[in-house]
Amino acid sequence: MFHLNKLYVVGIGPGAADEMTVRAMKALEASQVIAGYGVYTDLVRPLFPDKEYLETPMRKETERCRMAVDAAMSGKTVAMISSGDAGVYGMACLIYELAEGNKELDIEVVPGVTAALSGAAVLGAPLGHDFAIISLSDLLTPWEKIEKRLEMAAAADLCVAIYNPSSHKRADYLMKACDILLRHASPETVCGAVRNIAREGEEMHVMTLQELREYKADMFTTVFVGNSQTRVIDGRMVTPRGYTNA
Repeated sequence: MFHLNKLYVVGIGPGAADEMTVRAMKALEASQVIAGYGVYTDLVRPLFPDKEYLETPMRKETERCRMAVDAAMSGKTVAMISSGDAGVYGMACLIYELAEGNKELDIEVVPGVTAALSGAAVLGAPLGHDFAIISLSDLLTPWEKIEKRLEMAAAADLCVAIYNPSSHKRADYLMKACDILLRHASPETVCGAVRNIAREGEEMHVMTLQELREYKADMFTTVFVGNSQTRVIDGRMVTPRGYTNA
């Protein structure tokens, strides 16, 4: 029987072992090699110290995925890991692009809990109704397109989960995003931020959109902007769907 080379693309969730799905854990257990960005491999290494690791720094995603594909094609069972979900700003799409037409490679995407969901759970229930996820990183997406997406989401009164809200080179991007959202949303719109989700030093804050404009976020922060119905209930950010009005 013809044997296909195996490559798992695994979402490991926010980082803590108990935040990882059972299916993700089983995929890592079955793999001989774990590939990923060094920050993420450091999260799973204590759980699987005897695995072979392939690591590259940030912005070396293509090289990292090629290494994983090559290792799988050599006959080893490989897991390419992403934080959160592998298909949400993760490596799943790139793996498929690089392996296009390769009939000898069996790719299996293993879903994980993306930061929009794990962060929302910390804050309460901010995504109880329709929402959008928008990254403020303009490394691969022009800022003009990001600005339009923010504008349309705010105009549609969607809740928004914001990834990559700020960095050293993009220190004012969250402020710029808030200014765009304020064209359509009230300054009193309920917002929240969670830093280091499910990791040491986890912290959460609930604030208004006007206050969020001055908030100092970083790449380890996920930001949540509510819609016109979002409110604070016992210190938590909650977006009702309308069940009590039905």
